Amino acid sequence: MKNLERNSQGLKEKLPVKIIQFGEGNFLRAFVDYIIDKLNTDAQFKAGVAVVQPLENGLVDLLNEQEGLYTLFMKGVKKGEEIQEQRLISCIQQGVDPYADFNAYIELAKEEELQFIISNTTEAGIAFDEKDTPDMQPPSSFPGKLTVLLYERFKYFNGDPSKGLTLIPCELINNNADALKEVILKYVDLWELGAGFRNWIEQHNSFHNTLVDRIVPGYPKDQLKEYQSELSYEDKLMVSAETFLLWVIEGGEELKAKIPLDKAGLDIKIVDSIQPYRTRKVRILNGAHTAMVPFSLLYGHETVKETIDDEFTGQFVKNTVFDEIIPTLHMERGELVSFAEEIMDRFRNPFIKHYLSSIALNSISKFRVRVLPSLTEYYRREGKLPGHLIFALACLIRFYKGQWKGKQLPVQDSAAIIKAFEEAWALSSFRETTSRVLADNQFWGENLTQTVPGLEDAVVIALEQIEKYGVEEGLKNYMRSLGITNNLVG
Repeated sequence: MKNLERNSQGLKEKLPVKIIQFGEGNFLRAFVDYIIDKLNTDAQFKAGVAVVQPLENGLVDLLNEQEGLYTLFMKGVKKGEEIQEQRLISCIQQGVDPYADFNAYIELAKEEELQFIISNTTEAGIAFDEKDTPDMQPPSSFPGKLTVLLYERFKYFNGDPSKGLTLIPCELINNNADALKEVILKYVDLWELGAGFRNWIEQHNSFHNTLVDRIVPGYPKDQLKEYQSELSYEDKLMVSAETFLLWVIEGGEELKAKIPLDKAGLDIKIVDSIQPYRTRKVRILNGAHTAMVPFSLLYGHETVKETIDDEFTGQFVKNTVFDEIIPTLHMERGELVSFAEEIMDRFRNPFIKHYLSSIALNSISKFRVRVLPSLTEYYRREGKLPGHLIFALACLIRFYKGQWKGKQLPVQDSAAIIKAFEEAWALSSFRETTSRVLADNQFWGENLTQTVPGLEDAVVIALEQIEKYGVEEGLKNYMRSLGITNNLVG
């Protein structure tokens, strides 16, 4: 099988480097580079990408072997229909390893048409390392490397305001651009790079917080023959992703003028604040995941798809999202419903096997951030308890007992939390266990027996029903006990 190269694919045009991308991993190649590639073909953006390898061991050599080319396979479900697409991504013009060739890295700062810095160096990437110095080749941290690059650009173009850059980090932390800017300025001060450079950073470079969302399983090693059979060339960097994509970027008209994201034909939004969209994602997508895990594991499922496809568990998840989570969010209901319907399609994607046990890690802290705000806000707004969310909470408490019907449950959490649950479950009644758990500030940051009236009684009833009748019959009995007879599951 022939090698993947530009000439054989009819790709002779060399694009100017407008984007430096820190990170050569699966996510950026299936997300940002896909978007840039579409803009190049659909909007004549003509943007080349130079990829910088942020860690010493990476894929840049392999990327250069394939002349920046690789195949993206996208598979998913939309409105019940399976979708499969593939695309040869060609926007990457070069890969640079700053550890092997620091001079090539520094030369990127001198690119005349450079406009953007994009990154995804994992959640731990945007961090300050006090051991970094400006004469290291390169500094250890990503912000340290970036500060050196920006300083070189500042000096090379004599502080030209028009040579400032647009920085769009994609790391999965809240206010990622604000955090990145803060660390860069910390290095500017520590390394005594001068007031002129600091002013250039603050006045002539723009930093944009982002929210990214796409599941990227990555290199399809388990289905390699199947994927390779669809190609006429050997591709060692092929990457698989779901069809769903969401990119929300804080910015205004100036950013819209710089990059025609609206012409990509994708769900990309430039907004004043990403926070409503972040809350929507955390409460609906992540909240549904967290709520379903103990419930569905106790029922006997192993994957998200099994959960959503099953009539009983699938209806429970839908009732939880549409009846109890969406009413607590401060966005237009139609937009929330549309987003939630897309989430349900993602959950039933037959091309992604998402194990419930893998989502179960640190379920208490996840429930506190992703689900508890919906529960308390529903009670505040409606003046009554959200039945499905409370049943999910009861399943969570039962899950942390560690065993169910003679089988070990995949409880994964800190030693302190596991010990606290062992002590709570050693008490003599469901009432005492529930009271201990709900009152634990370590779990929830508050005493839930005091902040949500009636919650303790409802959880006790749910636990008794789960223990006696199992999840399905237990849910029906529990709902009737609350006087909820509509939307009963099953």
